[in-house]
Amino acid sequence: MKKQNIILIGFMGTGKTVTGRVLAERTGMELVDMDSMIEERAGRPISGIFATDGEAAFRILERKLVQELSGRTGLVISTGGGIVLNPDNIADFEKTGLVVCLTASPETIFQRLEKDTTRPLLSGDKKGQIGALLEKRKPLYDAIAHQINGDLLDPEERANAILNLYALES
Repeated sequence: MKKQNIILIGFMGTGKTVTGRVLAERTGMELVDMDSMIEERAGRPISGIFATDGEAAFRILERKLVQELSGRTGLVISTGGGIVLNPDNIADFEKTGLVVCLTASPETIFQRLEKDTTRPLLSGDKKGQIGALLEKRKPLYDAIAHQINGDLLDPEERANAILNLYALES
């Protein structure tokens, strides 16, 4: 079956959004940033959803959006870092899209997110929380067949590697 979307998965700070922008520009496909879309539809930031309604409510919104987007084509989709927590999300995306996991070391992620105050799962000891969350989610990210290391490649190089995979899968 022809893969008609490109879905970027990975921990926060691995470069999904910036790589997605490059891919969308180079392919002419529409970029969908799931977190931004959820915020727009909810009328408040993700941190507000987490604070008021809890993570479970956010995951329900996220799941509904996965179901919607997996029925569309011609998209580059930048997911939230926790998308892997529900295996149905990955299964839905794999039906019509090339799913690629972007990775980065805890040190790189910390450098990228050190001053970011918008991440509801990172408050207080960011370095420790990044390490703990990465360790917990590692088996889920590792289960994604296609992996691109964000430590070693800039966004253009990541896009090239993804486009090569996309050509093979299409």
